[in-house]
Amino acid sequence: MNIAQAITEVNRCLLCHDAPCSKSCPGGTDPGKFIRKLRFKNITGAIRTIKENNILGGACGLLCPSARLCEKECSAKGLDRPIRIGAIQSALVEHSWNIGFEVFERPVAIKDKIAIVGSGPAGLSCAATLARAGFKVTMFEEKPQAGGVLRYGVPEYRLPVKFLERELKDLETLGVEIRCSTPIKGKDAIEGLFKNGCKAVFLATGLWQGMRLKEGAIADGVLNATAFLEAMRTKYSAKMKEFIKDKRVAVIGGGSVAIDCAESAAKYGAGDVYLIYRRSFTQMPAEEDERVSALNSGIHFLLLNQPADYIADRSGRLTGVKLIKTRLGPQDASGRKSPENIAGSEWALPVDVCIEAIGSEAPLVSPEWYPMVRVTKGRLIDADTETCKTSAKGIFAGGDVVRGPALVIDAIADGKAAAAAIRESL
Repeated sequence: MNIAQAITEVNRCLLCHDAPCSKSCPGGTDPGKFIRKLRFKNITGAIRTIKENNILGGACGLLCPSARLCEKECSAKGLDRPIRIGAIQSALVEHSWNIGFEVFERPVAIKDKIAIVGSGPAGLSCAATLARAGFKVTMFEEKPQAGGVLRYGVPEYRLPVKFLERELKDLETLGVEIRCSTPIKGKDAIEGLFKNGCKAVFLATGLWQGMRLKEGAIADGVLNATAFLEAMRTKYSAKMKEFIKDKRVAVIGGGSVAIDCAESAAKYGAGDVYLIYRRSFTQMPAEEDERVSALNSGIHFLLLNQPADYIADRSGRLTGVKLIKTRLGPQDASGRKSPENIAGSEWALPVDVCIEAIGSEAPLVSPEWYPMVRVTKGRLIDADTETCKTSAKGIFAGGDVVRGPALVIDAIADGKAAAAAIRESL
């Protein structure tokens, strides 16, 4: 959507006095406000509203499941269809770059030093909020480039690198120092940050370990979704594309990450691509538009099938996936019907590559500095849901490392909440 289309689209807005769309944005981007400003031709005011509320407003416009958040509550759907809020949001941010409009000026950093571990959505949101308030913010990122899951876990066709890098420039404008290839390691690492003058630390490391279908040795050709998507965004992309070219590829999972893997494989030269999921089409956690897009891309959906094991040849190379057909039984804790294996329905799907996209989890061995903070049974950091405070004084945490796998906008909300709590504590 370009700016002209965005202006046309907002003319359908009913200009609700107490806009329900704004109430349903977890990150507080306030679509009701920026749409109203755009409706009355205050384009720069609309852009300013987005970026001041959400430093990653452009990326969120592209990635957020708007259909089940702000757009779901849009009053216009009672007359026709919801306003395309996400598309308007990203169009406005991109328009600001086209016209050279800079929302932020570099603030004077006169307050305390704050350290942020991890440069994903939660860390970036916290950094921007604190920097605007005059704090000296330094981010420590283990990987070579900033962005976290936005950089390494989202395909190029969904979030172009150039788009992300342009949005990250706002952090530079705000004076945030991002130290890449600088992991925080060792049992004294966090304590060292305090000794170096930091008055608070925000942990936003995310979750980078993919869950596996089975323990033990894995056949050659079985990949983890996290590693697959990361390879596609790094110098190893050419090698990965060559690896899957003309191959039969299976993706296990039914969420957005599984769809990303399947579509990436299809776009980059795989032969047949299968998406294996144990429930039905409507019970997949992926968004409806993502599922439809995958179907239009030629992905073969193997629904009501439970992966059980892998088949390998004598050399250990993957040749297939063992599957068991399922039927849907009573609802489980997720509110969906639980899959039940059908006895005697085992069968094998011949494949050359299999990508496991069944979720992410905390490392089995926690980082050495975790003893400073209390962790849950699932090895996530135990932090207050409203303030992001941990059990250790001066240490805050948010994003997936606290919530488990969640939305980008949820991580952004955590970053803002942590920044507010840090300001209050200091």
